Amino acid sequence: VQLQASGGGSVQPGGSLKLSCTTSTFSFEYYAIAWFRQVPGKGREQIACISSYDGSTHYPDFVRGRFTISKDSSKNTVYLQMTRLNPEDTAVYSCATPKPPYRDRCGDGIPFASGGQGTQVTVSS
Repeated sequence: VQLQASGGGSVQPGGSLKLSCTTSTFSFEYYAIAWFRQVPGKGREQIACISSYDGSTHYPDFVRGRFTISKDSSKNTVYLQMTRLNPEDTAVYSCATPKPPYRDRCGDGIPFASGGQGTQVTVSS
Protein backbone atom coordinates (compact mmCIF):
# COMPACT_ATOMS: atom_id res chain seq x y z
CA VAL A 1 0.00 0.00 0.00
CA GLN A 2 1.55 3.25 -1.10
CA LEU A 3 1.07 6.36 0.93
CA GLN A 4 1.98 9.78 -0.40
CA ALA A 5 3.91 12.16 1.81
CA SER A 6 4.21 15.83 0.90
CA GLY A 7 4.97 19.23 2.35
CA GLY A 8 8.70 19.02 2.81
CA GLY A 9 11.11 21.78 1.97
CA SER A 10 13.95 23.89 3.26
CA VAL A 11 13.64 25.84 6.49
CA GLN A 12 15.94 27.69 8.85
CA PRO A 13 16.68 26.38 12.34
CA GLY A 14 13.83 27.19 14.66
CA GLY A 15 11.34 27.13 11.83
CA SER A 16 8.25 25.00 11.23
CA LEU A 17 6.83 22.74 8.54
CA LYS A 18 3.63 20.77 8.19
CA LEU A 19 3.73 17.48 6.33
CA SER A 20 0.77 15.63 4.87
CA CYS A 21 0.21 11.92 4.30
CA THR A 22 -2.63 10.65 2.18
CA THR A 23 -3.80 7.84 -0.08
CA SER A 24 -6.70 7.24 -2.41
CA THR A 25 -6.72 3.46 -2.00
CA PHE A 26 -8.12 2.96 1.50
CA SER A 27 -9.57 4.83 4.46
CA PHE A 28 -7.33 5.96 7.29
CA GLU A 29 -10.31 5.41 9.60
CA TYR A 30 -9.24 1.81 10.15
CA TYR A 31 -5.46 2.11 10.22
CA ALA A 32 -2.82 3.46 12.49
CA ILE A 33 -0.49 5.79 10.62
CA ALA A 34 3.10 6.45 11.57
CA TRP A 35 5.60 8.99 10.36
CA PHE A 36 9.20 7.95 9.84
CA ARG A 37 12.38 9.68 8.82
CA GLN A 38 15.60 8.43 7.37
CA VAL A 39 18.97 9.91 6.56
CA PRO A 40 21.51 8.29 4.23
CA GLY A 41 23.46 5.55 5.92
CA LYS A 42 21.07 5.19 8.84
CA GLY A 43 18.00 3.12 9.50
CA ARG A 44 14.47 4.45 9.44
CA GLU A 45 13.23 5.84 12.74
CA GLN A 46 9.65 6.31 13.80
CA ILE A 47 8.86 9.81 14.98
CA ALA A 48 5.10 9.81 15.47
CA CYS A 49 2.13 7.49 15.34
CA ILE A 50 -1.62 7.93 15.62
CA SER A 51 -3.87 5.03 16.46
CA SER A 52 -7.22 4.54 14.76
CA TYR A 53 -8.31 2.30 17.64
CA ASP A 54 -8.48 5.03 20.27
CA GLY A 55 -6.96 8.12 18.67
CA SER A 56 -3.93 8.02 20.91
CA THR A 57 -0.68 9.55 19.70
CA HIS A 58 2.82 8.33 20.32
CA TYR A 59 6.18 10.09 20.06
CA PRO A 60 9.78 9.28 20.91
CA ASP A 61 11.39 11.57 23.45
CA PHE A 62 13.55 13.39 20.92
CA VAL A 63 10.53 14.94 19.14
CA ARG A 64 7.91 15.03 21.90
CA GLY A 65 6.78 18.62 22.43
CA ARG A 66 8.05 19.73 19.03
CA PHE A 67 6.14 17.47 16.62
CA THR A 68 2.38 16.86 16.55
CA ILE A 69 0.57 14.20 14.56
CA SER A 70 -3.10 14.65 13.70
CA LYS A 71 -5.72 13.28 11.36
CA ASP A 72 -8.46 14.87 9.26
CA SER A 73 -10.81 12.03 8.42
CA SER A 74 -12.85 14.17 6.03
CA LYS A 75 -9.72 14.56 3.90
CA ASN A 76 -8.28 11.11 4.61
CA THR A 77 -5.06 12.86 5.56
CA VAL A 78 -2.65 12.56 8.44
CA TYR A 79 -0.50 15.56 9.26
CA LEU A 80 2.80 16.06 11.01
CA GLN A 81 3.27 19.56 12.37
CA MET A 82 6.95 20.13 13.09
CA THR A 83 8.16 23.09 15.12
CA ARG A 84 11.50 24.27 16.50
CA LEU A 85 13.29 22.39 13.75
CA ASN A 86 17.03 21.90 13.98
CA PRO A 87 19.61 20.61 11.50
CA GLU A 88 19.40 17.12 13.05
CA ASP A 89 15.82 16.93 11.76
CA THR A 90 17.07 16.95 8.17
CA ALA A 91 15.88 13.72 6.56
CA VAL A 92 13.45 12.14 4.14
CA TYR A 93 10.10 11.82 5.87
CA SER A 94 7.56 9.16 4.94
CA CYS A 95 4.41 7.60 6.35
CA ALA A 96 3.30 4.00 6.68
CA THR A 97 0.70 1.60 8.05
CA PRO A 98 1.31 -1.37 10.36
CA LYS A 99 2.10 -4.71 8.80
CA PRO A 100 -0.59 -7.40 9.05
CA PRO A 101 -1.96 -8.70 11.35
CA TYR A 102 -1.52 -5.33 13.04
CA ARG A 103 -3.72 -2.59 11.73
CA ASP A 104 -5.07 0.02 14.09
CA ARG A 105 -2.60 0.48 16.94
CA CYS A 106 0.73 2.05 17.71
CA GLY A 107 3.31 0.80 20.13
CA ASP A 108 6.66 -0.81 20.63
CA GLY A 109 7.11 -3.99 18.70
CA ILE A 110 4.51 -3.23 16.05
CA PRO A 111 6.17 -3.52 12.63
CA PHE A 112 5.29 -1.06 9.93
CA ALA A 113 5.34 -1.45 6.18
CA SER A 114 7.83 0.45 4.11
CA GLY A 115 6.56 3.92 3.42
CA GLY A 116 5.76 5.30 0.04
CA GLN A 117 7.80 8.00 -1.61
CA GLY A 118 8.91 10.38 1.08
CA THR A 119 9.38 14.11 1.21
CA GLN A 120 12.69 15.83 1.90
CA VAL A 121 13.03 18.14 4.88
CA THR A 122 16.19 20.23 5.06
CA VAL A 123 16.97 22.43 8.04
CA SER A 124 19.90 24.76 7.57
CA SER A 125 20.88 28.36 7.92
